[in-house]
Amino acid sequence: MPLDRTPVPDELRGLRLALLVSGGIAAYKLVDLASALAQAGCQVRVAMTQSAARFVGPPSFQGVTGNAVLTGLWLSAGSPEPHVELGDWAQLIFLAPATANIIGRVASGRSDDIVTATLLAARCPVVIAPAMNDAMWSKPAVQENVATLRHRGVTVVEPETGHLASGHVGTGRLADASKLLKAMADAVRSRYDLAGRRVIVTAGGTREPIDTVRFISNYSSGKMGFALASAAADRGARVTLVTTANHPEHHGVELRHVATADEMLAELRAEIRAADLLMMAAAVADFRPAKTATSKIRRESTPKLTLELESIPDLVATLGREKDAEGVFRVGFAAEDSDLAAEGLEKMNRKGLQAIVANDISRKDTGFGSDDNAGVVMFTDGSSHELEKMTKREMADRILDLVVPRLKKT
Repeated sequence: MPLDRTPVPDELRGLRLALLVSGGIAAYKLVDLASALAQAGCQVRVAMTQSAARFVGPPSFQGVTGNAVLTGLWLSAGSPEPHVELGDWAQLIFLAPATANIIGRVASGRSDDIVTATLLAARCPVVIAPAMNDAMWSKPAVQENVATLRHRGVTVVEPETGHLASGHVGTGRLADASKLLKAMADAVRSRYDLAGRRVIVTAGGTREPIDTVRFISNYSSGKMGFALASAAADRGARVTLVTTANHPEHHGVELRHVATADEMLAELRAEIRAADLLMMAAAVADFRPAKTATSKIRRESTPKLTLELESIPDLVATLGREKDAEGVFRVGFAAEDSDLAAEGLEKMNRKGLQAIVANDISRKDTGFGSDDNAGVVMFTDGSSHELEKMTKREMADRILDLVVPRLKKT
């Protein structure tokens, strides 16, 4: 099937994909593949052996992906260890056309160029697609090396039978694009259960201004929201984190910085239509000043200050009533200091959520600012799941373990 008629599977959309190209005549076919993946929303980075560059120039790949191409271990593109950086960054590595030479070098653990070094530094699923002369493919040495890679967990897409560049007819042609994409999707599906999904997470406490220098806020650090965003990204999702707090960088998380509840709602409305899952971990203020002073309120001229507060509409309940949020699985968070289950259940029903996570903020070991958390996860089907004290990142994964199976099928 021609590549232009082969749809890119949903599991691959938005994925960080490293395309490793070695020196075979079929290398030119990878330009179209890189283009299709990039157009499907994948973030594609390419690394090539010196031999591959003799078949197709790096500018071709840079043109279709928008990213600089790595052709050597010393061409760092800003990184002192480009193979380690690429191996850490990628959620999937695809090597093609995998020649007899590079298969042998990878099987023996060699790391003497950018391609083999990246494979050795990889932390993600690896798919390789062999392509070579039929006689070479049939040799016991090549088959033994392929078996070694399979034993190590590498997915191998068998070459097809047909006319070869050598003029022979036999098994050795690079597999059809549909088979390559299916193998990549299968490898992703087995590792990333949120691949192809769009997830929105909120984090931190909103800041509602009193004047130009003061605001009403709360003790929320945003750590739980960041843990959820990181966990979802590590499971393959495209994640947008709408946050009031500062967080470490994460490859798979796009940050949207806001301050007030109104700003957060505006960002959520802009993102919600494309989302599969919304996780409202932010501590949104319940009240804000009815009027905000346009300049600093000075103590000398205002010996006594009375603030009139007005309630802030509930963000997740507001979104739940809007058409763009239809079909989005919505998870709320309830910070409570007593009767977690009862308060959480009441909020879940009132806000129209599909699930809620209630946690006890009165505990000193799991309250605001802590690196740990504990609580109870409740769903509209009546199920309830206690989560004992654990790190917030561990809790994020446990929450996703419970939520992911309940997402609608795509």
